[in-house]
Amino acid sequence: MEAFPHQLADRIIAGGRLPDREEAERLAAWGDLNLLCDAADRICRALQPDTIDSCSIVNARSGRCSENCKWCAQSAHFHTGCGEYPNLPYADVLGAARHNEREGIRRFSLVTSGRTVSPADLEYFCDQYRRLSADTSLYLCASMGLLGKEEMQRLADAGVKRYHCNMETSDRVFRTLCTTHTPDDKRRTIGYARECGMEVCSGGIIGMGESMADRIDFAFELRELDPDSVPINILSPIPGTPLEHTPLISEEEVIRTAALFRFILPRQSIRFAGGRMRLSEESMARMLRGGVNGVLMGDMLTTVSHQIADDRRLFARTDWKF
Repeated sequence: MEAFPHQLADRIIAGGRLPDREEAERLAAWGDLNLLCDAADRICRALQPDTIDSCSIVNARSGRCSENCKWCAQSAHFHTGCGEYPNLPYADVLGAARHNEREGIRRFSLVTSGRTVSPADLEYFCDQYRRLSADTSLYLCASMGLLGKEEMQRLADAGVKRYHCNMETSDRVFRTLCTTHTPDDKRRTIGYARECGMEVCSGGIIGMGESMADRIDFAFELRELDPDSVPINILSPIPGTPLEHTPLISEEEVIRTAALFRFILPRQSIRFAGGRMRLSEESMARMLRGGVNGVLMGDMLTTVSHQIADDRRLFARTDWKF
């Protein structure tokens, strides 16, 4: 008799009912990790394009953030030694954009620290987006905190196609890790992005002390939100933050979580993001054959990622076009 993960994969691929909570818990406890990943890979290959969904970012303003997110190196509440600088000049932004374009990366985002951006700063970055639209062929994204509808429309009018606002973790866990804004604040911002015709990128961080049950909650909350892209970051405990001594979760747990997300979110692009530097090549290959079909490439916000050439070899090994 066919194993349960493959039975469930058959149902999802055929357009049937998506997994409920009981089925998700059964998947999370499934003993054969390779079988679970193989079934997740079948869903991914059936419902996603055969080209890896690549993106890159530039840290367009760093540090001095007013928010108290316990995982973040850029929060002004903690002393982490994170580099601080104001808005990047356009020459630096364009240099990063053109480098990524030459490497074949499709999407490019400006990311700013802070709860939001001021009207003057928003216009500064809108001007950069207008110039990027003229100077490159990249699909432009933005991650600029909690914005209102009028601000979001200005970004859309400047050429931004996708807005990024991570929910980070389940609602229950989030409220233990940040008190300066709420999950509903994030949902409101995401709603404005949608009203302005943008796609949405929203995922989060695993390994912040949450349980697998919390991750299942998170995946179902994301399913309700229905983003286009779901980045999965792995916590890199940063000295000076309240989470600096958080034990690292195992590579097996990372792989299992990604596969589980594919079952619950079969039509979303699920992507590697920050923290993958600590994973072995075998683990990353297993994830690219276990539900993951997107990658945030190049440097992250405050950490370094894999070299693009290394990622290219990994994609070829796992039968993804780039």
